[in-house]
Amino acid sequence: MAPTRKRFGQHFLEDAAVVERLLRAIDPRIGDRLVEIGPGRGALTYPLLERAGRLAAIELDRDLLPLLRAGASTRGELELFNVDVLEFDFAALGEPPFRVVGNLPYNISTPLLFHLLDSLSLIDDMHFMLQKEVARRLVAAPGGGDYGRLSVMLQQRCECHYLFEVAPHSFRPPPKVDSAVVRLEPLASPRFDAGDPARFADIVRTAFGQRRKTIGNSLKTLLGRDRIAACGIDPGLRAENLSVADFARLSRASEAA
Repeated sequence: MAPTRKRFGQHFLEDAAVVERLLRAIDPRIGDRLVEIGPGRGALTYPLLERAGRLAAIELDRDLLPLLRAGASTRGELELFNVDVLEFDFAALGEPPFRVVGNLPYNISTPLLFHLLDSLSLIDDMHFMLQKEVARRLVAAPGGGDYGRLSVMLQQRCECHYLFEVAPHSFRPPPKVDSAVVRLEPLASPRFDAGDPARFADIVRTAFGQRRKTIGNSLKTLLGRDRIAACGIDPGLRAENLSVADFARLSRASEAA
């Protein structure tokens, strides 16, 4: 059996009850274009194959590839990509739309979610096991400590659902934190009209990059206090107090500045 590697942030799912609950949430069907990120030792890979017939999997640890190929040989058609998912072009998978699943390594989950924003037009839905703290950020409302850049960027583009929590003992080796499963459903178009997507991303990044400052101060190089106030937003507020719609209004206003 391939050993776990700390540099890959590996915690292999081994709880059959959690796997079954994941399968019920995903509800894979024959014909689905399933893509698994980080299949590990195949705990979710093999039952997905048995239900859908085929699966593409992205695995960075090349030592796991022979194990996965052997385990999949009688279950379905497995296509393996031995690459860093943070550099992977999902368009290379062929004909979309895709359904993306995975037990994401904690050390790349947040950058990976931002990376996936560039491929949402190719994706039907995503089901991920994440560190509980990250999962809570995805569904957080304005005003709390969990609410931040990740909340705004994902909620602008997806319906975000917090499904259930998973205890450390469900993994080997057990992580030091709890996990949670989320479902992300890309919207046909952004939730609010924010104008240029790159400008929206810049506004959000800048505001939360200095989240202790008021937005009047943190955004002063992009948007003056008067223009912020003209959007119906108090420039004395901090980024965590602004809704996704507020950030969309600021983005449009900054284009007109």
